[in-house]
Amino acid sequence: MLPDLRRRFNASFTPERYRAFVSSLEQRCGGEVHFRVAETPCFFSRELMDRLASTGADLIRQLTGSAEYRRASDATIPPAFNAPGETDRPLWLQVDFGLVRGADGFVEPKLVELQAFASLYAFQRAFAKQYVDSWQLAPGLDRFLGGLDDASYDALMARAILGGHDPEQVVLMEIDPDRQKTRPDFVETERLWGVRAVDITALVKEGRRLLYHRDGRLVPIKRIYNRTIIDELVRRKVTPPFDYREDLDVEWAGHPNWYFRISKFSLPWLKHSSVPRTWFLDQLNEMPSDRENFVLKPLYSFAGAGVIFEPTDADLAAIPRERRHDYVLQERVRFTPVIETPHGATQVEVRIMYVWLDELIPVLPLLRMGRGKMMGVDHNKNLEWVGASAALIRDP
Repeated sequence: MLPDLRRRFNASFTPERYRAFVSSLEQRCGGEVHFRVAETPCFFSRELMDRLASTGADLIRQLTGSAEYRRASDATIPPAFNAPGETDRPLWLQVDFGLVRGADGFVEPKLVELQAFASLYAFQRAFAKQYVDSWQLAPGLDRFLGGLDDASYDALMARAILGGHDPEQVVLMEIDPDRQKTRPDFVETERLWGVRAVDITALVKEGRRLLYHRDGRLVPIKRIYNRTIIDELVRRKVTPPFDYREDLDVEWAGHPNWYFRISKFSLPWLKHSSVPRTWFLDQLNEMPSDRENFVLKPLYSFAGAGVIFEPTDADLAAIPRERRHDYVLQERVRFTPVIETPHGATQVEVRIMYVWLDELIPVLPLLRMGRGKMMGVDHNKNLEWVGASAALIRDP
């Protein structure tokens, strides 16, 4: 955990510097950040970050390299949202690890979950840079994975998002983007790569084409940077002006089918020392007696919705038998508090973000700090030295 850098940062911290940091971040990202930003970055060794990135890549390849898994995951795609033209592999991948301290005293990763959906690729780049700038942190601390730097990261992301098209003909598709907590990422995406966030309901369909209004003109869309979460689309009863099943004349930067294929559904299929024991609820003949060590999770939810710790018989009985295939029972990952702060040691969850074009490349870490049962920023309200954070990495 690089204790020398940790002690130095903690000693230099003042509430005034933190407020100035948040103000600068919001100025950089074009407005208020509507989730809690942690007071501190986390300082990690290159060895630990490379280990997490390598473990995540192994898990991803277990799934994408299995024809059996691909066939089984067909059942995860709702018929109403089964889009044609599915790619051979996902473009975006996220693998979330909790850090725990093993019996030997060393920190090791434990899988929380993984998903094939875009994350905060623009905001996280700016976020990490703002920590360095505001706190005047030591040179030699890296923000990227996979041997990337600012220029090569930006070029890789431009290839992935734009696919060779004019940025004007590429849109970031979301539900009511101006009111999403992730809006700072949308602002940065447009600044870096010229791609504008557009409300899915504002698209215009003409035959097989989709178009959008831009500066008083109706512009054809060649490629969609997909940020629309189907669960939210259904829950909010939003009706798009197109049918996902149609053969539209657009490319997907992140084909929507992969959101379902690589998800909590994947957890029982994985075999690795970093993966906690997980079962589909409908396939369990006998429930574990030590319920305090397990978590019940719906397969298709976002930001921790519907997760139940220490599920009781009543919790299980409340799920109809015909819906039990939509839940998993997972051994609980008990994070070890490993980040020393003035408010005591804090837990951290590390997301390794990947882009898969020619090869599977880890590009950035995204962090959540917390002291509650769950690590999402919504679950650590009214606490300090918790929330969204960034990793700063020191080479040997």
